[in-house]
Amino acid sequence: MCAVRVDHGVDHDGAVDLLRRSYAAVPVGETVRLAKRTSNLFRPRSAPSAPGLDVSGLGGVIGVDPGARTADVQGMCTYERLVDATLAHGLMPLVVPQLRTITLGGAVTGLGIESTSFRHGLPHESVLEMDVLTGAGEIVAARPDGEHADLFAAFPNSLGSLGYATRLRIELAPVRRYVALRNVRFTDLATLTDAIGEITATRSWAGEPVDAMDGVVFSPGEAYLVLATFADDAPRVSDYTGQDIYYRSLRRLTRDWLSIHDYLWRWDTDWFWCSAAFGVQHPVVRRVWPARWRRSDVYHRLVRLEHRHQVAARIDRLRGQPARERVVQDVEIPLEGMADFLHWFAREVRMSPVWLCPLRLREPAGPGSARPWPLYPLSPGQNYVNIGFWGTVPIAEGAADGDVNRLIERAVSDAGGHKSLYSDAYYDRQAFDRLYGGETWRAVKDRYDPDHRLTGLYEKAVARR
Repeated sequence: MCAVRVDHGVDHDGAVDLLRRSYAAVPVGETVRLAKRTSNLFRPRSAPSAPGLDVSGLGGVIGVDPGARTADVQGMCTYERLVDATLAHGLMPLVVPQLRTITLGGAVTGLGIESTSFRHGLPHESVLEMDVLTGAGEIVAARPDGEHADLFAAFPNSLGSLGYATRLRIELAPVRRYVALRNVRFTDLATLTDAIGEITATRSWAGEPVDAMDGVVFSPGEAYLVLATFADDAPRVSDYTGQDIYYRSLRRLTRDWLSIHDYLWRWDTDWFWCSAAFGVQHPVVRRVWPARWRRSDVYHRLVRLEHRHQVAARIDRLRGQPARERVVQDVEIPLEGMADFLHWFAREVRMSPVWLCPLRLREPAGPGSARPWPLYPLSPGQNYVNIGFWGTVPIAEGAADGDVNRLIERAVSDAGGHKSLYSDAYYDRQAFDRLYGGETWRAVKDRYDPDHRLTGLYEKAVARR
């Protein structure tokens, strides 16, 4: 492997200057927001009256250093573009979130997760340093130690309330051309819990190594762990970008193989299973729906159009159907409480399937304890499972929109867990501050955004500003 850094011809300094000038042009008191074409947020927001920040030049890979196994990446670079750059060198980011248009900056400031998270934690844990445009309009180089270590630690899960990352240097890991998959079925959740604990501890199952792990629960009596092993060759490879639908294969195949590229984006083609809401999984529709439109960002744009125009909701009313509540959440539950939570969820919420992604904070490379991340405080040494569920449920007679989400928030807190903030949240401020490091956030906010020009974390996540 070449040990020479490969630059990608990005005019990073010019792009940062453009961003700073656009920030200075936003009138004091106006909402500051990025001008970006795509979003993976599921919470509605108020419309800003001022132009968004110009990030048009911040979507690239600055350079890859194969010898050091690092990449310098602009904050608005999508993982799709980042992966294309790193796979060319036989490398990949330590954690690659499952949707193509998630940006590196977004995964760090808003959290991300994927099947290597039981080994490598969350994407922000492989960040070595980052440049941040703060609320004071300054570019600050934040690292784990030194003058701006407080900003480095508080940036994950700050959702842009403390600033925007313009450049991040991240660690990379070697990867092979193919991924061998084992789809292991479980008929009870207690056995599934034990298996996740064993695999996390040993990084193996039934005598074979496990490099990546996630899973799907169709019901408490039917769940699958997908155990992935990176490989140099494969007897065959499957293709889930055409007629075949990936999540359905778990029930059909016990062994499967994918190219590393297709493995990383295996969930994107059908947005896990959410493409069914648009009819894309029907064989006739699938044949005529262009392959270039089988992408999470296309489906997300359709959801935003529906939210704006309420076409499906109007049709449901004409048919006499009850209104529906959107339940789109990812929650982290301690492993030992996973089975109880899933049983409760199946009984009370009744959505299926759900996604499982085991998670453990990354172990330190040297002596000492794992680094704390105060705005999303997970416990070092604790095994968690991310449980993802995305859809709608009918609003029962006498109930209100949001009741089911509030019920889920209480159940997650009772289980000692957390939920991601990319979607609807209903916490009061006191509970929110307790769960998401409010005291630390305020101290860092006052230092780096003394005039509070950037929207606050609670205001973004709960008040939807």
